[in-house]
Amino acid sequence: MIKWTLIVLTTVIVLFGIWWLAQTPSNDRDWNADQVTLPYADIKGNNVHIYNIRNFSYASTTSYTQDYYDKTFDLSKLKRVWFVMEPFAGVTGAAHTFLSFEFEQNQFVSISIEIRKEKGESFSAVKGLLNQYELMYVIADERDVVKLRSNFRKDQVYVYPIKTSSDRAKAVFLSMIERTNNLKEKPEFYNTIYNTCTTNILRHANEIVPGRIPFRLEVLLPANSDRFAYKLDLIDTDLSFEDARKKFLINDRALKYADSPDFSVRIRE
Repeated sequence: MIKWTLIVLTTVIVLFGIWWLAQTPSNDRDWNADQVTLPYADIKGNNVHIYNIRNFSYASTTSYTQDYYDKTFDLSKLKRVWFVMEPFAGVTGAAHTFLSFEFEQNQFVSISIEIRKEKGESFSAVKGLLNQYELMYVIADERDVVKLRSNFRKDQVYVYPIKTSSDRAKAVFLSMIERTNNLKEKPEFYNTIYNTCTTNILRHANEIVPGRIPFRLEVLLPANSDRFAYKLDLIDTDLSFEDARKKFLINDRALKYADSPDFSVRIRE
């Protein structure tokens, strides 16, 4: 009996391995409307010209007017990097994280690493282990990617200033832009453990300063990744962590200034 049980188990494992290896990532699927269009960029010296920056106007989480724009950013004018965290209501430990980059003259652009959903799909951590989602770097206006989360999903959103040098900020930005370009040509699968929003932020940071962010549970379950970043002295503040959390929670300001053309500045006041 034990012998046949082992044979069946081995067969199941082998068949699963064959199926898993046979999965191939693709950029050619029936994508959800908000993720049909991939961003990409041209890099010429200090100038990074980004195509397809998403800037949707939302009536609800599922109803929106689509809009994209192209814009050139001068790396010499990059001022600051911001770490954005959105804990998921009702899901212990889970959160979405992404980075926003602030340039001179109050210019902001966000890079959010997400699953690329096909029509009718929703996120499942289990499916994320089984090569069922492609990975997408969404490059978006904060009036889209921040407001969607704070004003329409009604999740808490924290926007923290990162403590780093100008050269390292530029290097992280370029690293993320280059990965965006690579994914347009060579798609990858999302993976719940090693190819997520937070693990990729860690990867980009450690590419610039090896070992700067160690892999910990807070990377896998990032609802407390802000506390982890604070302990690593990555948050640019003299406040206690609890006071910093209160200060950098932007929901009230996001609602108050929802229609302001200076939305990104106002939520940081």
